[in-house]
Formats: sequence, C-alpha cells, structure tokens
Amino acid sequence: MKTFRLSPFFIAICTALTLPVHAQSLLNLYQSALGFDASYQSAKSQYDATLARADQARAAILPVAGLAIGASRSTQEFTPSGGTAKDSSYGTQNVTVSAAQPLYRPGNWASYRQGLKQVDLAQAQLASADQDLIVRVSQAYFDVLAAQDSLTFVQAQKTAVAEQLASAKRNFEVGTSTITDTREAQARYDLVLAQEIAADNDLRVKKIALDQLVGKGDTRPLPLAQPLVLPELLPNDANLWVQQSEPDHPGIKQAQIALEVAQLETKKAQAGHLPTLDLTAAYSAINNLDGSSSGSGSSRVNVGTIGLSFNLPLFAGFSTQNRIKETLALEDKARNDLEGARRAVAQGTRTAFFGVLSGQGQVKALEAAEASSQSALDANKLGYQVGVRINIDVLNSQSQLFQTKRDLAKARYDVLVGGLKLRQANGTLKADDLQSVNALLTK
Repeated sequence: MKTFRLSPFFIAICTALTLPVHAQSLLNLYQSALGFDASYQSAKSQYDATLARADQARAAILPVAGLAIGASRSTQEFTPSGGTAKDSSYGTQNVTVSAAQPLYRPGNWASYRQGLKQVDLAQAQLASADQDLIVRVSQAYFDVLAAQDSLTFVQAQKTAVAEQLASAKRNFEVGTSTITDTREAQARYDLVLAQEIAADNDLRVKKIALDQLVGKGDTRPLPLAQPLVLPELLPNDANLWVQQSEPDHPGIKQAQIALEVAQLETKKAQAGHLPTLDLTAAYSAINNLDGSSSGSGSSRVNVGTIGLSFNLPLFAGFSTQNRIKETLALEDKARNDLEGARRAVAQGTRTAFFGVLSGQGQVKALEAAEASSQSALDANKLGYQVGVRINIDVLNSQSQLFQTKRDLAKARYDVLVGGLKLRQANGTLKADDLQSVNALLTK
C-alpha cells in the first residue's frame, strides 16, 4: 500500500483542528456506546429474558409439589320418624401434600430442548447487535473526521483564494491584469465562503450524531496518524470470505436454530398421539372436630398414596393430525429461510469484499491525482506569474487540488469502515477488530 503526505501547511491546519484536548479513540467511544446505545441494550435485555424463558421450559420435566390446607364447619339437622328434630354441628380440618414427577412426556422434553435452542438464538441476536453497534460507531466516528477534513480543506482553499484575489487586485492596480481576473477571484472566494458554511454545519450535524450514539457530549475523535498505511485485505479472495461466514454468521445461526426449533415443534405435535406417564404421591391428614356425619366424637384420618398416572390419547377431533401438518409446513419454511439466509450472506460478503477492493483502488488513484493536481497548480501559478496563464487557470487548479484532497481523505475512511463492514457481512466481526483500526489513530 502507498503512503500519502500532506504539505506542512495542511498538516498544521489538520493538527490544530483535529487534536483538541481530551480527544477520544475509536475504542473509547465504542465502550461508551456499549452502555448507552438503546438498540444494543434492547438486545441485551432480550437475551436476559430468553435465559429466564429457557428455565421456564425446564420446569416441564421437573417434579411439581403442592400444599393444600382447608377448614370447614357443617351443621346437620336430623329428624327421626315421629320424633323431634336434633341439630349437630362439627368441624373438619385437612392438610394435603401432593407431588408428581413426569416419567414419560415427549412433548415436555421437546419444549425443554426448544428452550435451550432459544438461548442459542438470543446469543446470535446479541452478537448481531454488537456487530451492528461496532459498524455504526465506526461509521459515525469517521464521518466526523471526514467532515473535519472537509472543513479544513475548505478553509485552506479560502485562504489560497483570498491570496489569489489580493494578487489580482494588486495586478489590476498596476495595470498588469484586467478587472476580469479580480471578478473571477471574487466570485470564487464568495463560492468558497458558502462551501465553508455548509462544511461547518455538516461537521456540527455529524458530531451531534456521534454524541447521541455514544452518550457523550462534545466528542472529539482522534484523527488518523500521518503518514498512513492502509491495512491489506487478507485473504484476498472473496470465496474464502464467504466460506468463513458459514460457521460464524449470526444471521445464518439464527436461521439454523429456527429450523431446529421448528423440528422440535413437529416432535411436540407428534407427541399428541403418544401416552404420558407420571409418578404421583400424596399425603393427607384430616381432623374431624366434634364428630362427623358418620359418627360422634373427634377423630383423625391420615391417608398416604403413591402410584402411576397413565394417559393415552384416543381421539381429539383430528386436531393432532392437523397440528402435525402445520408444523411440517413451518419446518419447510424454516429450511427455505435458512437457504435464503446463506445466499444473502454470500451475496453481501462478495459485495462488501469488492467494495473494499474498489476503495483501495480509488485511494491509489486519488493519491496519484493529488500529486498531479499539486504539480498542475504549481505550473499554473508559475505560468500566471510569467503571463502565459490567467487567473481562472490558477483558481481552477486550486479547486481541483482541494477537491482531490477531500475525496482522498474520505476514500481512506471508507476503506477502513468497509473492512469492518466486510467482517460484519461474513459474520466474523468482533470488538477486537477495532484494535487494528484504533492503532492507525494518533496517540
């Protein structure tokens, strides 16, 4: 990769504008965004909720126990034939402890395994949210640097045009140039003033976006160190990047897990035809106060039971059969969604790969264009001094040079962000990947 060098004049301007006190690195702002960004925090909360839901599914295969306590009082009126009515009143207290352990419930075990798959799904979703946050922070970070560069170059162009305007006025006063040169320089100066206002507003907007993303006020990104050597794209083969996506891409993982969950849902539906077997146990204590309907005097009855509960479904109005048909269709849908996710990832990875390659090519071309534009400006200035060039030639050369510098700076930022987007496209992007980009910033 080629390096690039700015003139001392531009380095001084860039340093003054982009090296404020308490500037933050890309890693610093990413760490701030982790604890502030609403989208990432939402995914994290969803992950925590899914963990709790998985524990709920496990409850279906664990034993259940219950305690029931009751008390009642009854009044009984007894009238013998030809006799006098007699009233009796008695109270009853009862306590029952019961428990049951599923022994054979295929549907419950399928639900339990679905809960475990949902945890894997939530992990993939959280990883996807993290990758998205990395790219959004990096994009916002370099958007601010690009806006700063744009403002810097516009201000430098304004200074150069002002000098050219002053020169044109002096030459007109001494009669060595026409009023046309002065008016052309004045028009170009007014245009640059408008561009400066737009660039200043663009920088303000980009900084607001970065502040909002990371939860900090007045963020000040560190600029790239000079001279800069852009990292190489390795491996330099789109197919290898696509191959890396299969085991790691969160989107493919989510689609794969969704298919496995759909297959377990089919097993749950098929369990509707299968019997269930539970182990049950209960212990009851009943106190009869003041007698009972069957006798007089207080008594206590203790009852303990243990047994097996077997249930075999016979007919449910074809509900189970139709549920199986539904789940099989949803299983086919999940399988097609998985294939669609793989194709989309492969296409997105190749698109991102060739985007980075194109960006690197643009950087090389713009580096050459910068050198050529500088040479053209120097030649036009010399030609203007000796009278073979006119003022508009110098102004056009200045405009072309500063535009090239802006385009080159932005192209470098695009390559760096494009490298992160490529890793996001094939699902391998990690927070550690920011280290290599962060190493390119000024210390």
